[in-house]
Amino acid sequence: MEKKNSLRLIERALEHRERNAIQCMGTAYTYGDLLERSREIALGLLGKADDLKEARVAFLAPAGFEYVCIQWGIWRAGGIAVPLCEKHPLPSMEYVLRDTGATTLICTPEYAELLGPLSSITPLVHYGDLGKAEGSLPAIGADRRAMILYTSGTTGSPKGVVTTHAGLEAQITALTQAWQWEADDHILNVLPLHHVHGIVNMLCCALWSGACCEFLPKFGPGKVFDAFRRGEVNLFMAVPTIYFKLIAHYQELPEREQAEISMCLKGFRLMVSGSAALPVSVLEQWKAISGHTLLERYGMTEMGMAISNPYEGERRPGYIGQPLPGVTVRLVNDANEEVPEGSPGEIQVKGANVFSEYWGKPEATREAFTEDGWFRTGDVAVWEGGSYRILGRNSVDIIKSGGYKISALEIEEVLRTHEQVGDCGVVGIPDEEWGEIIGAAIVAGPHRPDPEELSEWLRTRLPGYKTPREYIFLDELPRNVLGKVTKNALKDLFDPSTHSR
Repeated sequence: MEKKNSLRLIERALEHRERNAIQCMGTAYTYGDLLERSREIALGLLGKADDLKEARVAFLAPAGFEYVCIQWGIWRAGGIAVPLCEKHPLPSMEYVLRDTGATTLICTPEYAELLGPLSSITPLVHYGDLGKAEGSLPAIGADRRAMILYTSGTTGSPKGVVTTHAGLEAQITALTQAWQWEADDHILNVLPLHHVHGIVNMLCCALWSGACCEFLPKFGPGKVFDAFRRGEVNLFMAVPTIYFKLIAHYQELPEREQAEISMCLKGFRLMVSGSAALPVSVLEQWKAISGHTLLERYGMTEMGMAISNPYEGERRPGYIGQPLPGVTVRLVNDANEEVPEGSPGEIQVKGANVFSEYWGKPEATREAFTEDGWFRTGDVAVWEGGSYRILGRNSVDIIKSGGYKISALEIEEVLRTHEQVGDCGVVGIPDEEWGEIIGAAIVAGPHRPDPEELSEWLRTRLPGYKTPREYIFLDELPRNVLGKVTKNALKDLFDPSTHSR
C-alpha cells in the first residue's frame, strides 16, 4: 500500500489507481503508474537524504507522462518544482537556475544536448537515471513551498512566483467546485506547462478529480480537431489565439467535416478561454461553430484564478464574472479606497489562492501587497450588473500577447544592448488574433539596423514570443516634461492598418 505523505493531490490519486490519468501519443497511463513512477523519482532525488527541505529542482520535459512524474516526484521528495520552457533560449533558462539557486536540473533524453551547457551551473540529472533508489518518502505539510513559476513584472527582470501546496490546493478546489469537475472528465491540454493555465487549471484540476488529461506532442488545429472527433474529450481550455487558429482552420474544411466537428463540439461539457481578453468576434464565431459560449475567467500567476463567469448561468461577452469560491475581490482608487459600483478601480484580491512571495525579492513582495494584505493586481475593472468587466492595465509596460504576460521593459533592456540601437520604446499594439502584438520604436545608433536581423538577434537572447512583430524608426521618442517616454503617444505612432485584421 502506498504510504500517505499529507499532500492531498497525491492522496486522492490513491483512490483512482486503475483510472487513466494521462494520455499522450496513443498511450494511456493510470494513476497507479503515476504514483509508482513519481515515487521512484522522489527516492532517486532524495538519495541518502530524508527530505529535500524545499530545495529547488528545475526540470525540462515534454508535456506528457514524464513531465507529471517529475513534478510529482519533486513534490513527494519535499522539493520545490521549477518547470522550464523548451522555447526559451539558454540565457533565459540560466537566469531561472541562478535566480532560484536550483540544486538539480532534470531532463528527458530529447533535451540533454540542449541543456548540456547549463550543467556547469546546476548538476544535470537524466530522467532515466532516476529510479534505482530504495527508502521511504517524507511527510510533506501543506505550508511547504511547492512551485516557482516565472512572470515578467514592471521592473523588467522576471520574478519567481512562489506558491505553497496549500495555495495550489486552494486554486484547484476553487476551480473544481466552480466548474464542476468530475472523474469521468477528459480534457485536452495544448498549453505550455510552465504557466499556471496549463499546470493548474487543466493538469492539476484533472488529476485532483480522478479525470484524464490528454496531451498533444505538438499543437496543430487539425490535430486538435482529430482528438475531438475521437469522442473522448469533453473539456477544452485555451487562449484566444488558439481559438482564432481553430476557427481559421475550420473555415477551410469541407462542409461535411465542419458538420462532423460541430456535432462533436456540441457534446462538450465546458469550454474556457483565458490568459488574454477574448475578442467578441472570436466568441461569436466559436459559438456558431460549437454551440458553446466560451467561459471567460480572470487570473494571474500570482493567484491562479480569482474571478470566473458562471458554469451555469449567463456568460456576458466582455465580462469576467464573479469571485471564485474562497476568493475575496475589491476595486479601489489610487488612494486605496473602495470605489462605488459602476466606477473603475484596481482589482485587489485576498484568499488562500494568493502566492506567498517573489523568490528572493522581499521588496517586490512587499510592494505587491497593501498594508492590510490585499494583492495588487495592477488590472483595472468595473463592477456592472453583477459582474466584473476588465478595462485594462494600470501599467502600460505589460503586454498580453497570445496568453503570455510580457514585460516591455525587459525587451527594451535587451534591445538597448544592440550596437545599432541608440534608444527604444516597446508597446503592445491591439491585434485580433494575439490580443496584442509587440511593437518596438527604435532610435538608431550609428547605422539603422535591419528589422529582420534585429529580430533574429533578439531570439538568441529572449523567448520567441517576446520578439517584436512591428518596428518603426524615430529620430526621438515622445517624452513628457519629466523625460519619461509616453507609451500611449508611442502606440499612436504605429500604423493600425499594418496589424488590424
